[in-house]
Amino acid sequence: MEKLEGMISDIVFKNEENGYTIAYLANEDEEVAIVGCMPTLSVGESIEVEGKWVTHKIYGSQFEVSKFMPITPSSLEGIYAYLSSGMIHGIGEKMALRIIDKFGVDTLDVIQNTPERLKEVEGIGAKKIKQITESYEENRELRNIIMQLSPYGITPNLCLKIYKKYKENSLDIINKNPYRLAEDIRGIGFKVADDIAKKLGIDKYSRDRIFQGILYTLNQSTANGNTYLPINALVQNAVKVLEVEPQYIKEAVMDLAYTQKVHVERSQNDINVYLMPYFMAENGVCKEIIRLSQAEFKDLNIDIDEEIRSIEREDDIALAQNQIKAVKEAIEKGVVIITGGPGTGKTTTINTIIKVFENNGEKVVLAAPTGRAAKRMSETSNKEAKTIHRLLEMGFSMDSDELMFMKNEDDPIDADVVILDEVSMVDIVLMYNLLRAIKSGTRLLLVGDSDQLPSVGAGNVLKDLIDSEVINTVRLNEIFRQARESMIVVNAHKINKGEPLKLNAKGKDFFFIRKETQDEILDEIMGLVSQRLPKYYGVDKLKDIQVLSPMRKGTLGVNNLNIELQKCLNPPAKFKTEEVFTKRTFRVGDKVMQIKNNYTKKWKTEDGTNSGHGIYNGDIGYIYYIDKDKKEIFVIFDGMKIVSYKHDELDELDHSFCTTIHKSQGSEFPIVVIPMTWAPPMLLSRNLLYTAVTRAKKQVVLVGDVKYLEFMIKNNRINDRYSNLAVKLNKFKKEGLLVDENEYTQGEF
Repeated sequence: MEKLEGMISDIVFKNEENGYTIAYLANEDEEVAIVGCMPTLSVGESIEVEGKWVTHKIYGSQFEVSKFMPITPSSLEGIYAYLSSGMIHGIGEKMALRIIDKFGVDTLDVIQNTPERLKEVEGIGAKKIKQITESYEENRELRNIIMQLSPYGITPNLCLKIYKKYKENSLDIINKNPYRLAEDIRGIGFKVADDIAKKLGIDKYSRDRIFQGILYTLNQSTANGNTYLPINALVQNAVKVLEVEPQYIKEAVMDLAYTQKVHVERSQNDINVYLMPYFMAENGVCKEIIRLSQAEFKDLNIDIDEEIRSIEREDDIALAQNQIKAVKEAIEKGVVIITGGPGTGKTTTINTIIKVFENNGEKVVLAAPTGRAAKRMSETSNKEAKTIHRLLEMGFSMDSDELMFMKNEDDPIDADVVILDEVSMVDIVLMYNLLRAIKSGTRLLLVGDSDQLPSVGAGNVLKDLIDSEVINTVRLNEIFRQARESMIVVNAHKINKGEPLKLNAKGKDFFFIRKETQDEILDEIMGLVSQRLPKYYGVDKLKDIQVLSPMRKGTLGVNNLNIELQKCLNPPAKFKTEEVFTKRTFRVGDKVMQIKNNYTKKWKTEDGTNSGHGIYNGDIGYIYYIDKDKKEIFVIFDGMKIVSYKHDELDELDHSFCTTIHKSQGSEFPIVVIPMTWAPPMLLSRNLLYTAVTRAKKQVVLVGDVKYLEFMIKNNRINDRYSNLAVKLNKFKKEGLLVDENEYTQGEF
């Protein structure tokens, strides 16, 4: 294959349907005719083409293009997107603006051909010129991708992911089928791919477009907690996304079912459409729960009452009636659920159960869905607790680069008893992977608060399991005397009952500060967190106080609160290195949160004596060091794990001076501060308030308008999720039947 470079001087012909183009490419030596599929070509654009020379019987010598790419951007916007992306060492957003102000559209030509002219820009010397030019030449292909895709709103970080996936074929693949981006690249959704496709002239009735639109609709649904959508809801939502007639959606759903991208299931009087992994997980959880609950397990052959009395004497405790019932159920049954609110003795009950089993030689394994929940479980039990992911040994498969759980039915968890805490946070897919790794005969104890928010992922596992009445469930409902002294506990139960709260009791731990406007609320929160609470209670303002907000946007949303809290909790200082990445300022000392599970992320201790893999969604850390030259951030988690983040990995980090209530699930903080202000009604709900309040161990401070507090307490509207786990468990209980996972619905809807 031969390559040519030049500028498009004229476009003779372009077929808008298939992108076939005849154009003239001019360079210093000649002007040549080029032909091929080049749908995005425009006059004045500088490109590189790859192909071969051919001779047309009428038009003579032509260059037949098999692949093309732009070699300079067509606008200052594209140049700025590239220079400010972080890909070029030595240039940040401010420096990029100064360079472009000086050289305009000739900027990249200057960097490539006369880099010494960069000295004309303030702040650039010989050392920086060398750094810039070396970095500029590192990856020409990536530069072209960034410049071509930035007008579509695709960030340089995503461009890097595209390049890592497709290499030198990136632009060719995007031009032929941009919908592959939605399927292959995490962070690029259907809407971005569809925007690119529209500009490439791809027909809106394209098979690939409709397929991806349906999958996007179902994925959006799972992001909202559903395991499936009824066909009518799917069609209605997909029509809004695709703007095509319903019959095209229905036909495409059946095609997707035949290729096993989705599963279509008849359920009573409706037809439900699942993404295949969620269908397999829902049916799988049902089958595995039934398997474990019906299996024979080892009889301990003990006097349970005497065992309980012995532990009560040893630990100087007195179990309530339902706590004793929970202990007995855990010993006598294969699968048991223990549920209850704060102050009802879940921790004491779990610890008693652990002692009974370990006193009789049984191996007990503890787990929780998040790192913080597992750490808290370890602290309250004085026994190691692992995240579910660590328990299942997340790793790479031998024959592919895909992550998978190493523990499964072929290599199950080595345990006689598995105790899982914070089950309300566990989604359907994770629960399925856990259950299939528990061998028959192992006792399973599921512990959680059914009044908490459901999992962020799809499904409503704890509630469905309880509602099915297939599994033995013990409800702890007695609030112990010591817990009754805490207004946090008392008010949490009042919230659940829809009752008015007890506020501002002298010497207690639950306060409401009335402020009217959002600016007043903001100022009050800043003062509380930075000065008054740390001074009064003698706590660390960064580590011991957590601001929680129900929403992300707005004056009192997470995004703005993080900006304002950063100013007062970790302001700029000469000794604090800082760097701007993707319009966010990261500063040494900042409180940050990992917002995606990263099972392969390496960590090590400062002295290098310990190391490992895995940083998980919800882990909170602090920026330890910033390497400005390498554009690399180092974060310390758990006071010991140091983790490096390069610029293309920073979409995994978010500031966490404030975080959403959803993100706080499974965590506990000494002091919690919550703004009480307007938000969409779906976010001003009773169980959201309940979850936020129960995150606090020592103090809750609500700041704002009391009418929004009253609204949240009254608003017991729970957004129902499409989930069939309870239905399927009941069906098995009554009929001994499950939907056959290989049985596909065929024919017309």
